[in-house]
Amino acid sequence: MALDLTALGTTAGSYASRQPREILELALTEYSPDISLAFSGAEDVALIDMASKIGLPFKVFVLDTGRLHPETYQFIEKVRAHYGITIEAVFPQPDAVQALVREKGLFSFYVDGHKECCGIRKVEPLMRALAPLRAWVTGQRKDQSPGTRADVPVIQLDRTFGTPDKPLVKFNPLSFWSSKQVWGYIRDHDVPYNALHDRGFISIGCEPCTRPTNPGQHERAGRWWWEEETKKECGLHAGNTARIG
Repeated sequence: MALDLTALGTTAGSYASRQPREILELALTEYSPDISLAFSGAEDVALIDMASKIGLPFKVFVLDTGRLHPETYQFIEKVRAHYGITIEAVFPQPDAVQALVREKGLFSFYVDGHKECCGIRKVEPLMRALAPLRAWVTGQRKDQSPGTRADVPVIQLDRTFGTPDKPLVKFNPLSFWSSKQVWGYIRDHDVPYNALHDRGFISIGCEPCTRPTNPGQHERAGRWWWEEETKKECGLHAGNTARIG
């Protein structure tokens, strides 16, 4: 089964007021087993918890950039054991990482921006992870990033990683949820979370590019803090924030 791509905008509109679990159940019903949940943070593990209770087959992948916090690796393992699931770790191409480090060193992103490093360590691995799929699920929320995610729909045609010959559907079940709702779900359902959250980290990425936020700061203020607020996308979602499809 699969959704009618010509009516995807209408379907997204009809599901915009539904609960995340209903949107996720639609995704798994229509696309399992050719669908995977992208996992990295609190939102994603809330979705894994929901998926585990729906009872349909699902896959999970994580992008291991090689620069994650030790706590994040412990978190990944904790989630794997807690739900008894396989989490497919996708790594960057060693030759590309080696070439970047040889030419620019280990911290080039502080000098010329994070796009190049993220392209090698995150975007290219994501392309490989998505290649065999017909759909994927993310934990994006509308209020997550100033200027870049305000229009994220619950369902969209992924024009960045899909092609006309091999379309890819992207589900964002938590689009209309707030951080408060996510954390309410985590507490109510005893969902595992990254220990860094207890130390002031809200949005967590690679270790060199993430720091705790101060009271009153936006949740992504701790990501790439040396760059302009509106540029805080690593490339995984930047091309999919403006249109429903």
